[in-house]
Amino acid sequence: MTQSTMTRAGTAACDPATRVTKSLLGYGVIAGPLWVAVSLAQALTRDGFDLRRHEWSLLADGHLGWIQVANFVLAGLMVLAAATGLRRALSHSGGPGGPGSRWVPRLVAGYGLGLVGAGIFRADPARGFPAGTPDGPGAVSWHGMLHLVTAMIGFGCLIAACVVLARRLNASGRRGWAAYSLGTGVVFLAGFAGVASGSASVAINLAFTGAVLLAWAWVSAVSVRYYRSAN
Repeated sequence: MTQSTMTRAGTAACDPATRVTKSLLGYGVIAGPLWVAVSLAQALTRDGFDLRRHEWSLLADGHLGWIQVANFVLAGLMVLAAATGLRRALSHSGGPGGPGSRWVPRLVAGYGLGLVGAGIFRADPARGFPAGTPDGPGAVSWHGMLHLVTAMIGFGCLIAACVVLARRLNASGRRGWAAYSLGTGVVFLAGFAGVASGSASVAINLAFTGAVLLAWAWVSAVSVRYYRSAN
């Protein structure tokens, strides 16, 4: 490596704009693992919660529900930060006019806002959780309805982000990444459609949980990818 090459590399690494972009994308890397860890810790310790039957959003109910509310809001704010980092990174990756350079960050931001909304508007108690709640779907309150609406908007944005990013990656010849992004969107759509049907099936609930984990893995993987390529 020549001295001039080393100088250019060092300048890029120390560039304030690059550091800001990488810091913002770093939130996208940790948002999913943090949300999953906090949710799983509660799922395994909260009285009456059954991983086979209950969606993790129900953890926002009960006297310890504030933990999951905070978990949703914090994760959503981290995703919003990552969306800003993606906008900055994509404006230099493939040129500012490249496919999806505007819409991928906007759609990821929509997912972040959906998470914040899903935390502010709690899901209604259902199917025996929190402990003492009658079995069955339960009544739908105003905040429960807004929880569903914000979740649907956020999930829709996430699915669209997967598809739009897949198009961008395919256009740039990164077909493996494109297939991964598109596959994530398709699987998550199927999982969400299953749980939105209102079915109390254990298989559907577990499939949706798996789709959520896959979606968070996508957010982390995309953030890592553009973190590494930021310059």
